[in-house]
Amino acid sequence: MYFLAIETSCDETAAAVVTERGEILSNVVASQIADHAVFGGVVPEIASRRHVELIGPVVTEALAEAGIKRHGLGGIAVTQGPGLVGALLVGISFAKALAWGLNIPLCGINHLEGHLCAATIGHEVRYPHIGMVVSGGHTSLYRIDSPEEIVQIGQTLDDAAGEAFDKVAKLLGLGYPGGVVIERISKGVDHHEIELPRPMMNDEGYDFSFSGLKTAVLNRVIREEVFPDMDLRFSGLPGGKTPAPGKEDLVLKIAAAFQEAVVDVLVAKAIKAVKDHQRDLLVVAGGVASNTALRTRLQARAEEEGIDLVIPERKYCTDNAAMIGMASIRHFRQGRYAPLDMNALSRWYSITKNQD
Repeated sequence: MYFLAIETSCDETAAAVVTERGEILSNVVASQIADHAVFGGVVPEIASRRHVELIGPVVTEALAEAGIKRHGLGGIAVTQGPGLVGALLVGISFAKALAWGLNIPLCGINHLEGHLCAATIGHEVRYPHIGMVVSGGHTSLYRIDSPEEIVQIGQTLDDAAGEAFDKVAKLLGLGYPGGVVIERISKGVDHHEIELPRPMMNDEGYDFSFSGLKTAVLNRVIREEVFPDMDLRFSGLPGGKTPAPGKEDLVLKIAAAFQEAVVDVLVAKAIKAVKDHQRDLLVVAGGVASNTALRTRLQARAEEEGIDLVIPERKYCTDNAAMIGMASIRHFRQGRYAPLDMNALSRWYSITKNQD
């Protein structure tokens, strides 16, 4: 049986075809980076409009690449939440119409379950284990006893890690998306003279906080007068200005130090959760999991601690529909179908339940 999966939770319009055995026949992603880059972040209204324009062609391409006709589909899975409501509704509306027209089942999938299931693409994932999702909108830790038993044990109390990358990159005038540019310019940079905090890294719990780290970067930029005539009425954002003469290297060092601080916190919290819960497997997913520095440090610490580590391929870390398709397989098998009046959920507090 073939399932069509659709993902439109933020700024990627994606569609994939998967089989009931977990084979990925196609995985098409249309990015909106160019549309949002000028703003230094995702603009919800623009994202929704672009989804409307892209959803039809992307689905058509996914079906063609898989060699499947619409009438050959056995079900349609779509991201129901969490995410931007306007963006979600585009994918949901398209999926509803197609499911109704073809008279096949519809499944609403939690975006975060999708990220966690991305780890099963090309990897054997055993239970129980600890899972961490690190992305632009989420930074969370989960105790995962089975596919149906996923309990959140930690989350960010303010900015997600990916969001912090974007905001710091904008603050430093580096461009968008922040995670990609900061990773690129940080390679080989000696940042040790830049001291930044590691918020909540040594706390007893598993929650995260990155707003203080972001503020520390802002304070350093102001103190060092990196940008001439910075207008603090706009939160110190340079708005495309270039650094003062002689400050270019300082910008690189601050960016590298910021990345190092985020990686330190993520690695420490994830390893602590695994050890505290006496697990031997850590699964890490989400867009930030594609960061080379994070992947390298996690692998090194996991080897030191005797912990198995699974991180998806980079193309399955960022938002995509293949992960939604993988998550949908158990829903289809169990007959957990969604009604045609299914609505978008901007927040979804429990992965295994529609609402808390």
